[in-house]
Amino acid sequence: MKTFRELIVWQKSMSFVTEIYKITKAFPDDEKYGITSQIRRSAISIPSNIAKGYGRSGLKDYLRFLNISMASLFELQTQLEISYNLEFVTKFKFEKLFELSREIERMLSSLIRKLKERR
Repeated sequence: MKTFRELIVWQKSMSFVTEIYKITKAFPDDEKYGITSQIRRSAISIPSNIAKGYGRSGLKDYLRFLNISMASLFELQTQLEISYNLEFVTKFKFEKLFELSREIERMLSSLIRKLKERR
Protein backbone atom coordinates (compact mmCIF):
# COMPACT_ATOMS: atom_id res chain seq x y z
CA MET A 1 0.00 0.00 0.00
CA LYS A 2 1.23 3.42 -0.92
CA THR A 3 -1.03 5.42 1.36
CA PHE A 4 -3.33 5.00 4.35
CA ARG A 5 -6.18 6.21 2.12
CA GLU A 6 -6.12 2.81 0.44
CA LEU A 7 -6.96 1.04 3.70
CA ILE A 8 -10.63 0.05 3.70
CA VAL A 9 -10.78 0.39 7.47
CA TRP A 10 -9.67 4.03 7.13
CA GLN A 11 -12.26 4.66 4.38
CA LYS A 12 -15.05 3.12 6.46
CA SER A 13 -14.04 5.03 9.56
CA MET A 14 -14.09 8.27 7.55
CA SER A 15 -17.64 7.52 6.42
CA PHE A 16 -18.51 6.68 10.01
CA VAL A 17 -17.32 10.12 11.15
CA THR A 18 -19.69 11.70 8.64
CA GLU A 19 -22.60 9.64 10.00
CA ILE A 20 -21.70 10.58 13.56
CA TYR A 21 -21.68 14.28 12.68
CA LYS A 22 -25.06 13.99 10.98
CA ILE A 23 -26.68 12.19 13.91
CA THR A 24 -25.20 14.45 16.60
CA LYS A 25 -26.57 17.55 14.84
CA ALA A 26 -29.94 16.59 16.31
CA PHE A 27 -28.64 16.23 19.87
CA PRO A 28 -29.92 18.78 22.41
CA ASP A 29 -28.20 22.17 22.32
CA ASP A 30 -27.27 21.89 25.98
CA GLU A 31 -25.14 18.83 25.06
CA LYS A 32 -23.06 20.78 22.53
CA TYR A 33 -20.05 20.82 24.87
CA GLY A 34 -20.94 17.54 26.52
CA ILE A 35 -21.63 14.23 24.85
CA THR A 36 -21.94 15.74 21.35
CA SER A 37 -18.39 17.05 21.50
CA GLN A 38 -17.08 13.87 23.12
CA ILE A 39 -18.67 11.58 20.52
CA ARG A 40 -17.32 13.66 17.68
CA ARG A 41 -13.80 13.69 19.14
CA SER A 42 -13.87 9.92 19.59
CA ALA A 43 -15.11 9.40 16.03
CA ILE A 44 -12.46 11.70 14.55
CA SER A 45 -9.76 9.92 16.54
CA ILE A 46 -10.40 6.59 14.79
CA PRO A 47 -9.30 7.43 11.21
CA SER A 48 -6.83 10.05 12.48
CA ASN A 49 -4.86 7.49 14.48
CA ILE A 50 -4.98 4.97 11.64
CA ALA A 51 -3.41 7.63 9.41
CA LYS A 52 -0.95 8.81 12.06
CA GLY A 53 0.24 5.25 12.71
CA TYR A 54 0.63 4.57 9.01
CA GLY A 55 2.94 7.55 8.77
CA ARG A 56 5.27 6.28 11.49
CA SER A 57 8.53 4.64 10.62
CA GLY A 58 8.23 1.42 12.58
CA LEU A 59 5.75 -1.39 13.01
CA LYS A 60 5.72 -0.95 16.79
CA ASP A 61 4.55 2.68 16.45
CA TYR A 62 1.98 1.73 13.82
CA LEU A 63 0.50 -0.91 16.12
CA ARG A 64 0.43 1.56 19.02
CA PHE A 65 -1.63 4.04 16.99
CA LEU A 66 -3.95 1.30 15.72
CA ASN A 67 -4.56 0.33 19.35
CA ILE A 68 -5.32 3.96 20.20
CA SER A 69 -7.78 3.96 17.31
CA MET A 70 -9.40 0.83 18.73
CA ALA A 71 -9.65 2.42 22.18
CA SER A 72 -11.36 5.46 20.64
CA LEU A 73 -13.79 3.14 18.90
CA PHE A 74 -14.67 1.42 22.18
CA GLU A 75 -15.11 4.83 23.81
CA LEU A 76 -17.44 5.84 20.98
CA GLN A 77 -19.48 2.65 21.29
CA THR A 78 -20.00 3.46 24.96
CA GLN A 79 -21.00 7.04 24.19
CA LEU A 80 -23.47 5.85 21.55
CA GLU A 81 -25.09 3.59 24.11
CA ILE A 82 -25.31 6.46 26.59
CA SER A 83 -26.92 8.59 23.86
CA TYR A 84 -29.43 5.84 23.19
CA ASN A 85 -30.20 5.49 26.91
CA LEU A 86 -30.78 9.25 27.09
CA GLU A 87 -33.05 8.96 24.03
CA PHE A 88 -30.89 11.24 21.89
CA VAL A 89 -30.94 8.57 19.15
CA THR A 90 -33.63 6.13 18.12
CA LYS A 91 -33.19 2.39 18.47
CA PHE A 92 -32.92 2.09 14.68
CA LYS A 93 -30.15 4.71 14.43
CA PHE A 94 -28.33 3.28 17.44
CA GLU A 95 -28.35 -0.23 15.97
CA LYS A 96 -27.20 1.03 12.58
CA LEU A 97 -24.33 3.06 14.04
CA PHE A 98 -23.36 0.33 16.48
CA GLU A 99 -23.19 -2.25 13.68
CA LEU A 100 -21.01 0.09 11.61
CA SER A 101 -18.73 0.48 14.61
CA ARG A 102 -18.56 -3.30 15.06
CA GLU A 103 -17.56 -3.69 11.40
CA ILE A 104 -14.73 -1.20 11.88
CA GLU A 105 -13.76 -2.99 15.09
CA ARG A 106 -13.47 -6.32 13.28
CA MET A 107 -11.40 -4.74 10.50
CA LEU A 108 -9.06 -3.01 12.95
CA SER A 109 -8.65 -6.24 14.94
CA SER A 110 -7.78 -8.11 11.78
CA LEU A 111 -5.25 -5.48 10.69
CA ILE A 112 -3.62 -5.46 14.13
CA ARG A 113 -3.46 -9.27 14.20
CA LYS A 114 -1.90 -9.45 10.72
CA LEU A 115 0.69 -6.82 11.56
CA LYS A 116 1.60 -8.62 14.79
CA GLU A 117 2.19 -11.82 12.79
CA ARG A 118 4.80 -9.95 10.70
CA ARG A 119 6.99 -9.31 13.74
